[in-house]
Amino acid sequence: MIRFECDYGEGAHPKILEVLAQTNLEQTAGYGMDPHCDHARDLIRQACRAPEAAVEFLVGGTQANATVIAAILRPYQGALCAQTGHINVHETGAIEASGHKVLPLPAKEGKITAHQIRQACEAHWGDATHEHIVQPGMVYLSQPTEEGTLYSLSELEDIRAVCDDYHLPLYIDGARCSYGLGATENDVTLADLARLANVFYIGGTKVGALFGEAVVIPDPAIQKDFRYMIKRMGGMLAKGRLLGIQFEVLFQDGLYEQLGRRTVALARKLAAAFGEKGIPMLHKSPTNQQFPILTQAQRDKLGEKYAFSFWQQVDEDRAAVRFCTSWATREEDVDALVADIQNL
Repeated sequence: MIRFECDYGEGAHPKILEVLAQTNLEQTAGYGMDPHCDHARDLIRQACRAPEAAVEFLVGGTQANATVIAAILRPYQGALCAQTGHINVHETGAIEASGHKVLPLPAKEGKITAHQIRQACEAHWGDATHEHIVQPGMVYLSQPTEEGTLYSLSELEDIRAVCDDYHLPLYIDGARCSYGLGATENDVTLADLARLANVFYIGGTKVGALFGEAVVIPDPAIQKDFRYMIKRMGGMLAKGRLLGIQFEVLFQDGLYEQLGRRTVALARKLAAAFGEKGIPMLHKSPTNQQFPILTQAQRDKLGEKYAFSFWQQVDEDRAAVRFCTSWATREEDVDALVADIQNL
């Protein structure tokens, strides 16, 4: 079985495994206070052009989201996000477990707009009984989104402006950040994220690391006591250097962005093959996730050799499914799938 159902099915990039082995018997301080984590922090600050940002390493996306959101919100506040946002549909109440409500907004292809955020805030503050209602306390976005789509720079700038009007911190989930940076349509850089977001994270789990995410915090107010919150939320890894080493490797010699560009290029080959076969897509995705609409017969045929994810039913016979390429996807596997798409 050739697996295309997610982008975290493989272990780690060989360079990461090599350096982990080389440093295995080093003795360092724990909890991310070691030279490897410090070096990784410096590399990430340089890449983000954010010399004053704090950078902390957590083991996974749910831990990062839960920790950041708990650190930002007051007890009576919630997080505005897309209805399809990860914190709303794929984290099993992790945000609610910390006492905070997710406030979902209707999404188009995974995205929400500045206008929707403004409307939500106006509706809250315009309600005479607003103190009885969970207060919008922050905005959560994903770049790329759960649907593989991207916010443009102008869209993010518009959202930032609304956040400023209502004093809302902006948090950007970058689980697949590399695949957004690697898309030819993308016009958002790491420096833009550091300029526009109060906090964001750079995903490693889905982009070549064994595990781990780098939380970047340009906002001094969120930096304060953030490590207390990491510990309280169970996200502080004793052997923290294992995280630092991985991001040291990913952020040296441009590896992180190289992996993103290669992965996206392979996904585009799949998109082209579906298009040439006349198979429609649920929507256009410029990143590593592709969503063809297949008949049951087509799903059964491809399912004999390939693993992919069900996404949503379209009509009685057809359903949208998801094919993901990853940093480790082999070109020959993509070529084999392309040939089988052509033979459907």
